[in-house]
Amino acid sequence: MKILVTGKNGQLGSELQKTCPSNVELICFGSKELDISNAEQVNELLITHSPDIVINAAAYTAVDKAETDTDTAYAVNEQGAANLANACKNIDAKLIHISTDFVFDGTSTMPYTASDATNPLGVYGASKLAGEQAINEILGSQATIVRTAWVYSVFGNNFVKTMLRLMAEKEQLGIVGDQVGTPTWAAGLANMLWALVAKASSEQVLNTENTATILNWTDAGVASWYDFAVAIQELAIEQGLLTKSIPISAIPAASYPTPAKRPAFSVLNKAQTEEISGVKTVHWRTQLKEMLTELKLNQ
Repeated sequence: MKILVTGKNGQLGSELQKTCPSNVELICFGSKELDISNAEQVNELLITHSPDIVINAAAYTAVDKAETDTDTAYAVNEQGAANLANACKNIDAKLIHISTDFVFDGTSTMPYTASDATNPLGVYGASKLAGEQAINEILGSQATIVRTAWVYSVFGNNFVKTMLRLMAEKEQLGIVGDQVGTPTWAAGLANMLWALVAKASSEQVLNTENTATILNWTDAGVASWYDFAVAIQELAIEQGLLTKSIPISAIPAASYPTPAKRPAFSVLNKAQTEEISGVKTVHWRTQLKEMLTELKLNQ
C-alpha cells in the first residue's frame, strides 16, 4: 500500500515517518517540494506517485499571524485542502485530513462530538473549517477528517519545549488557567492514523450518505494550560531535564491578550474514533512522560 504524506517536516509528519508500518510504501513531501496551494503541482505529484491514501498533515498553523495574514491562511487551509481533494478524486485515492479544535467556539460544557455545531472564533479556525467543507463537497465518503488539539512532540516548536526553556530561564511563570482542553502527543496521533490506514485498506466502509467521516483525537483526560505547565515541570524535574522548580501561577486569558481569540473549552469526544480505529486513548500525563523520556534520550 502506498501512502503520500504532506507536511513531512511538521510534528505529525515527522512522527508518521518514524512510526510507519513495514508494509507501507511511504512518500513524504514538505512545503518546499509540494506547495499544496498550487493546484498544478498537487495534481502532477499525485498523478506521478498514485498513492492509495493521502494524509494531509500540511497546514498554516500560525494562529495569531493568521488574523492579518488571512490570504495565506486560506490559500493553504482551504484551497490547499480542496486541491488535494480534487487530485485524490482524479486518481481515486482516499484522503485523511488533519483539522483542529479551533473550528469550535469553546462555549460547550461537554466534550465536542463530530456533529456539534461549528463556530470558529478567528481566521485560523475559519480557514480550517472551510478546508473541511471543501473536502466534504469534493470527496464525500472517500475522505476522513481528524480534528485534534494542543499537539506537541520532540520535533519542532511546541508548548512543552517552550515551557522547558522558560522554566530554565525564568524565576516564575504565569500560565493561562481558564482555557481547558487536552494535550495530544503527536506520536499517539500518528499511531491512531496508521490504525485508520490499516482499516481503510482492509475494509470498505459503507457510508451511504456520501459525506466525509469526521473524527476527533487527542490524548485522554482534561487540562488547562496551567495544569499542563505544572505537569511539564514536575515530570521534567523527575527526568533531570530541569534542575530546579519555579513558582507557576494560573492567570486569566484576559490578562494575556493575543490577536486571535481561542476557545475557552475544547475537549473533544474520542469515543467514535476509538471504536473505528480500535485504538484507545492514553491519559495525557502518561503521554507527556513518554515524550519527555524520549527528549532526554535525544539530548
